[in-house]
Amino acid sequence: MKDFNIMLDEYAKLCVEVGINLQKGQPLVINAPVEGADFVRLVAKHAYALGAKEVHVNWNDEALIKMKYENAPMEVFENFPKWYADGLEEYAEEGAGFLSIYSQDPELLKEIDPKKIAANNRASSMALKDFRKYTMNDLNAWCVVSIPTQGWANRVFPEVSDEEAMKKLWQAIFMATRMDLEDPIKAWEEHLKNLEEKVNFLNEKKFKKLHYKSSNGTDLEVELPEGHIWAGGGGKNSKDVFFVANMPTEEVFTMPLKTGVNGIVHSTKPLNYGGNLIDNFKLTFENGKVVDFEAKQGYEVLKDLFSLDEGAKHLGEVALVPYDSPISNSNIIFLNTLFDENASCHFAFGKAYPTNIEGGENMTDEELEKAGVNDSLTHVDFMVGSKDLSIVGETKDGKRIQIFENGNWAF
Repeated sequence: MKDFNIMLDEYAKLCVEVGINLQKGQPLVINAPVEGADFVRLVAKHAYALGAKEVHVNWNDEALIKMKYENAPMEVFENFPKWYADGLEEYAEEGAGFLSIYSQDPELLKEIDPKKIAANNRASSMALKDFRKYTMNDLNAWCVVSIPTQGWANRVFPEVSDEEAMKKLWQAIFMATRMDLEDPIKAWEEHLKNLEEKVNFLNEKKFKKLHYKSSNGTDLEVELPEGHIWAGGGGKNSKDVFFVANMPTEEVFTMPLKTGVNGIVHSTKPLNYGGNLIDNFKLTFENGKVVDFEAKQGYEVLKDLFSLDEGAKHLGEVALVPYDSPISNSNIIFLNTLFDENASCHFAFGKAYPTNIEGGENMTDEELEKAGVNDSLTHVDFMVGSKDLSIVGETKDGKRIQIFENGNWAF
């Protein structure tokens, strides 16, 4: 395997050169854990080498986050600082790229009052609603990546020492992001081309609905709205600059019809939501809405998620990922949605990406609602893929085409 420091530097370069595709004179805003300071400095080095106007970092520290939840009164979590939201919007208006380094300990807030977590999720979602239009509508380039932190590494590899856990998680991340290959950027170009082929096939077929079946009890029909668009790999921002929003990424995705989901679906991997795990859950849908649910772990957290707003009970994303893919084949449960969602077919509760329907990025909220597009303050992915998952697509003229068979692409 290549030298660690070489891969680390190449990873930082990949983030800004391929992920954000930073342009000369463009600001870069980074959200990162304090444990990742050395890596963030490497990212900044490459950003300035590409001509970044400024690199601004918003730091977070898990010890302080937990301390705040343990000691601050409820009113703190019911209010979100306006200055923070305004600052992000100012950078967005200036055309900044946004790099998020997501590396949360999945059980950081396990012992915290779930009502505080729910209040904070609601307040932050409302305060950042206008800012998120810049990313959800692909107006600005954005990218989510991960680096190991000790708390997260220890959850994924609890049987080894702290040092070994960090080493193993770095290796897993490098493998998933193709950093272990001789020419990572070339490897990414080839990978994105392969995803584009899948996207083109699905867009040509213009499926009316998808039927999911698995031996775990999943039996779900998902209607797709008129004019839906499949996407995957990367996209273009409002200045026609290509960027890759997730690294790693193995998915192709679109939106469901808000009122067109019916049946039962079972989760197949744990969901890390706000520092808590939700696992082994089952959802029953009628006319697009969750009407019943069970969860062996995290039931109250899931209940609070659904109570955020009406749109949280509906789906906003349909994503296809083969069971035979690099992250899935690693047999590692990352307890991190960025990775676990790219090892498994998944859906998302909440807001749909307007870019997944023709002309959606220019539609008003009312027009999107009329087109069957779900809206919500949240967007939370959850995994449903399995090794025997079958997905059959039905076209407008009633033709049925096997899309997934035994968990993998059937074409």
